[in-house]
Amino acid sequence: MTDDTMAAHLRPVPDIDEDDTPAAPVPVDNPALPEPKVTIEKRKPILAGWLTNRRDFLATARHAGANAGYAALFHGARLPVYAGRLALMSPRGACRFIASTNRWVWDREAAPLRDYAVRTEDVEEYMRLAKLRAGRIRLRGLVTLVAAVFGVGFALWLYVIAPAFLYAFAAGGVLLLGFAGQQPDAPVVGPAVLKTEIQKLTGSIVLRGLDSIGNAKISAAIKKGGDMNGLRFVSEIVRDGPGYRADLDLPYGVTPEDIMEARKPLASGLRRKTGCVWPSPDPEQHEGRLVLWVGDKPMNETTKPAWPLLKTGTVDLFKPVVFGNDQRMRDVTVTLMFAAIVVGSIPRMGKTFLMRLLLLIAALDPRAELHAFDFKGTGDFGALEPVCHRYRAGEEDEDIEYVVAALRELKEELRRRAKVIKSLPRSRCPESKVTPALANDKSLGLHPIVVGFDECQVPFEHEEYGKEIEAICTDLVKRGPALGIVGMFGTQRPDAKSLPTGISANAVLRFCLKVMGQPANDMVLGTSMYKSGYRATMFSRSDRGICWMAGEGDDPRIVASAFVDAVAAEQVVGRARQARAEYGNVTGHAIGKGPDKTAGSDILADVRDVIAEGEKAVWCERIAARLAELRPETYAGWKGENVTAALKPWGIKPGQAWGTTDDGKGANRRGIDRADITAAITRRNADRAAA
Repeated sequence: MTDDTMAAHLRPVPDIDEDDTPAAPVPVDNPALPEPKVTIEKRKPILAGWLTNRRDFLATARHAGANAGYAALFHGARLPVYAGRLALMSPRGACRFIASTNRWVWDREAAPLRDYAVRTEDVEEYMRLAKLRAGRIRLRGLVTLVAAVFGVGFALWLYVIAPAFLYAFAAGGVLLLGFAGQQPDAPVVGPAVLKTEIQKLTGSIVLRGLDSIGNAKISAAIKKGGDMNGLRFVSEIVRDGPGYRADLDLPYGVTPEDIMEARKPLASGLRRKTGCVWPSPDPEQHEGRLVLWVGDKPMNETTKPAWPLLKTGTVDLFKPVVFGNDQRMRDVTVTLMFAAIVVGSIPRMGKTFLMRLLLLIAALDPRAELHAFDFKGTGDFGALEPVCHRYRAGEEDEDIEYVVAALRELKEELRRRAKVIKSLPRSRCPESKVTPALANDKSLGLHPIVVGFDECQVPFEHEEYGKEIEAICTDLVKRGPALGIVGMFGTQRPDAKSLPTGISANAVLRFCLKVMGQPANDMVLGTSMYKSGYRATMFSRSDRGICWMAGEGDDPRIVASAFVDAVAAEQVVGRARQARAEYGNVTGHAIGKGPDKTAGSDILADVRDVIAEGEKAVWCERIAARLAELRPETYAGWKGENVTAALKPWGIKPGQAWGTTDDGKGANRRGIDRADITAAITRRNADRAAA
């Protein structure tokens, strides 16, 4: 045994802890694991989409018919010019015809073959070609001679029998010779409609576009072939409306939102305008599935179909209603009931038009009660006046006071509806909210109420009434939807001051047209929407009426609202007014009646005004008489008990007050102390400020 071997045997062996030994990897792929036996099948359409869709078929037919009609007018106006130019080119055409006829008769096309046989001294082949040429010349010469003899004879016969026909044939012959004399690169009759072919979308173009957005995972997957990293097309690229659709799985860890954030680089890679490129997730598939739709033309340049309700039809606000179109020009619906609505954008992007369209939809439901307030003061909602229960346009103090009175009415109506819903048996109202059946019951007064505020930042920022308006509107947004009241708020300055958080956070439907930054985007669409790729900042100034719509469906979507101008809006309102008259729902402003100014706390100010500062207490019947004198249109017929009932909600109870009757006798009757009125007004103002 060597020294080294002995040392090895003598070397101490370290103690090995069994817990420190590495464990063998646990297998997770069970070869006997059964397949899920679930196959996702997607059937291709039997017919092209434009043949199965009436709107697409009509659009295709109109496009083809318009091109044909335009071409007919274009060429019809130029027929004299065409005839003159062709006549000038007819000598050249005649020479070409004679030359080509000469070549044909003498079999010049076979001359190179005969020349080749001579040069190769192939006697047998030359004799065969010479014999073939002699036969062709005899036949072709005979045909030419017969055609010339009969042609001249036919021309002489026409000259004798029908000279007009001879002139027509001659003119036709001259034109044909002119066609033969055209230069190939400069034809006399050119195309009436110049067509620029759009490049067909292919898989390689899609991959080129995805590679150009600068996503490291996508670029790596494309370089490695894709399949090993999850990038693959799941179906062939197809035509989908006025564009192409490509469905593909993205690399692992990449979501459609990552593509949506890089829409401009993607459009550059696809060599299309940004308005043509619309990446989106597929809500029916996993989070890595991308649906890439590439239009033939930008969305703002595509002709939109007419609004289906423009000329006929009514609306049920409890059901979806068409209000616009998506990128593929398919109808997009919205359900207004049980929702509060926020519309935001920079000026001149179609915000007011969109709000007016939603109010027109509400007007076409004969049951609905409309309140339209335009604080811009330009009368954009003016077409709706004949169907509005409350209407105001302007931002002056009297306009704000009108709106405050109307909102106080709505506040009382909200309370009344809550009591009605609470009193109904569970069998009639199982979900404790207004249903279509309850809305149809006129005795309950639970019809839909739709309130629209355009430029809502104006009333919210009002020094005197701003807090009260905000408090009532917040209450309408929170409790109103379940009680059949829909609030719409539009602003061109979507920030926390112009659009209070209590309203924006509780709005269900959100429409965001072009905005300038992330805060405004998220204020309208919701928190983190900008980060998720839903960016209204991507719209251009020409994308009027195009918006992100959130709240109708699982994911936000791009929508172009239907365009209804003021003239068309008046026609729609005319139909709505007639339907409402038949239903018996023409009320308020539509019949010249304004809001009841005794609603809410106005009674406090009026009672204070009719009690002089030196008076400590005044009998209730005398207060009623003074109120009737102050505002006869409001308080006419009031008695002492009416004053008592009106002041009761404010915690004011009449007490015994000494006074003198008209005949000079002293008496003790129930009256109101002016100090109690002043204290109630102070409490009211404090509560509004706290709200």
